[in-house]
Amino acid sequence: MKSLLTGFMLICSFAFTTHALAITENDLGGSVQAIVDGKAIHFPALKTDIGANIQGDLATVTVTQTFANPTLVPLNATYLFPLNKDAAVHAMTMEVGDEIIQAQIHKIEEARKKFEKAKKQGKAASMLTQHRPNMFTQKIANLMPGLPIKITLVYDQTIPRVDGNYELVVPLVVGPRYQPARSGRPPKVVDNGVVAEIKKVKSHSQFNQWEIEELPSYPEVLGLTIPDTVDKDRISIRVDLQAGAAIPNIYSRTHKIHVTGDEKKKAITLAEGRTIDNRDFVLLYQLAGQETRPAFLSHRDSKDGYFSLWIEPPAQPKSKHISAREMVFVLDTSGSMSGEPIDASKAFMRHALNNLRSRDYFRIIRFSNNASEFTSGPVRATPNNINNGLNYVDSLDANGGTEIPNAIRQAFSTPKPDGTLRIVVFLTDGYIGNESEVLRLISSSIGDARIYAFGVGTSVNRFLLSEMGKKGRGFARFLDPTENGNEVAMELAGKLESPVLTDIHIDWGELQVSEVTPSVIPDLFAGDSIRVLGKIEGKGTHTVQVKGRVRGRQASLPLQAVLPTDQGEITSSPIPQIWARSQISDHMGQINAPDAFKTTSLNNDELKQKVIELGLKHSLATRWTSFVAVSRKIVNANPQNAKDSKVPLPMVKGVGPKAYGEAPPMRMAQNFSGSSVPEPPIWAGMILMFLMVAGMTALMVLKRNPSK
Repeated sequence: MKSLLTGFMLICSFAFTTHALAITENDLGGSVQAIVDGKAIHFPALKTDIGANIQGDLATVTVTQTFANPTLVPLNATYLFPLNKDAAVHAMTMEVGDEIIQAQIHKIEEARKKFEKAKKQGKAASMLTQHRPNMFTQKIANLMPGLPIKITLVYDQTIPRVDGNYELVVPLVVGPRYQPARSGRPPKVVDNGVVAEIKKVKSHSQFNQWEIEELPSYPEVLGLTIPDTVDKDRISIRVDLQAGAAIPNIYSRTHKIHVTGDEKKKAITLAEGRTIDNRDFVLLYQLAGQETRPAFLSHRDSKDGYFSLWIEPPAQPKSKHISAREMVFVLDTSGSMSGEPIDASKAFMRHALNNLRSRDYFRIIRFSNNASEFTSGPVRATPNNINNGLNYVDSLDANGGTEIPNAIRQAFSTPKPDGTLRIVVFLTDGYIGNESEVLRLISSSIGDARIYAFGVGTSVNRFLLSEMGKKGRGFARFLDPTENGNEVAMELAGKLESPVLTDIHIDWGELQVSEVTPSVIPDLFAGDSIRVLGKIEGKGTHTVQVKGRVRGRQASLPLQAVLPTDQGEITSSPIPQIWARSQISDHMGQINAPDAFKTTSLNNDELKQKVIELGLKHSLATRWTSFVAVSRKIVNANPQNAKDSKVPLPMVKGVGPKAYGEAPPMRMAQNFSGSSVPEPPIWAGMILMFLMVAGMTALMVLKRNPSK
């Protein structure tokens, strides 16, 4: 009985004890220490320096992470962080003491073995693991007091043109993720007659859904489980931008910046030097004229030739005959949308509803743990219906989990009015862990409809939102609620138009191309662009025709493709890595598609093998290939004494505590590790219920055993 009471008291103490604060500054960003139940918990310190070198719309980004151990004992550190969703991570180095080690790419289980062996030997080691295209963990073994470890990552990416601006996005923090029931459970396997669960991803295992759904555990969150103050200088950013034409406009809505340079060359830094990593950095710029760079670029290495074809839509012709639309607005009202995000969504809806055309129909769906609708079906955009819709939106609040599949089913549950184009408008932060399930459901439900995905927040799940727009033959845009919400909402609500260029295909003529990506070219909206990449053979000059439809009318664009006559004409280029990364994206998209909607004859195991081969050949981090670096020297003579610790993360700016949990011990990104629980405030009731049951059980035992 004594042990039962002790356990009950510990539960109560753990659930309700407040955290004392203690901050110790050091040269590498400040250590963070929390006092929990009288015990000090120390966290690794971190500084990150990011540099981007942009040539027109191709960028090479370098991310340098410096980890330091502020304690007196060795630490094994884990850092959860984001990268751009299109990042082709192709290099990693580790510096410790006087050693500089070039990391090697391996299949994930081989990298894991090397890392674990080095950890047991007392060597410094690092391992990069990709969980999503935009979500990674960096593991550090034997991080010693007074011996910082510096990790440098290099990745290439294209910079998309969105609404007339080139948009460089540097994600800085991973937001919380809601993991619905039954998502991400590993399959059962039988080994020597014993049923067990597969715990880790393997490159050689048969492909299963759980490998896509698996999420890492979420670290402590600043302001919740640990002190609400942290070094405000964890991040520095520098962007060097060069173009073949003038750069008339360059700015950031997310951070104050300092810009220097001349007409065609700019250097951009943070105005305050450094910043905290609680929101994404977004840089927007324009390039003057159409001659900024060739539309067709080529590159040849020692083995293969590659090309990159840049396409933008023509100016949209005016037309008096605009098709009627059924606008299906789907609003995320889960707990993570509370506060500024839900207010921004409501501001967007006010402008969107007031700008509907008289021939349009509309529906409004809200979702959290379940989905419900403003009306039983589509209604005409009359002044009275719009006013009722606005009142419905104003009445919404944010609570519960993020069950996006329920919302998708609801959106496609009724037939659309005759003669209309269905446009489904999603407003969400995308803080979920079951991306694969959502994308599969969209593929099987979309029909001839379109999806416009609006990410609401300062560090939203851009991978999910962009893939939703791609699967739905629409687009993704992002609404920062910490900006001038009304102005941005009005601007984005005006984007609810039809694409300019549709049914795009390319006539390559006599040009010999293969393995073209993306496999399906999306429709293009005004002010947007896309790159088509592939392998190429031959030399000389060729004519390529880009064809499509503009408002139903045939359109074509002839382009000249000039191939190098010999290898000496081509210098180093990021095109091969960007092509391989795009190929990987295509293969993963096929894996995430229902069988009836696949456009390839390859099965999932074959697609997985393609991803692995591309990762190994082009030295790219993928779901099944990881970088690992091991020092030659032993830095820890007693590795068994090292403590495991996670680098803490700040709360995402503009996101309230409901996204993370109600009270200790639940102040974490709920469901991140895969178990299914509702978003708070349901947590609080579950905790109290558990404590009441435990207390009643303890009293019953006391009554039955009064002598003990």
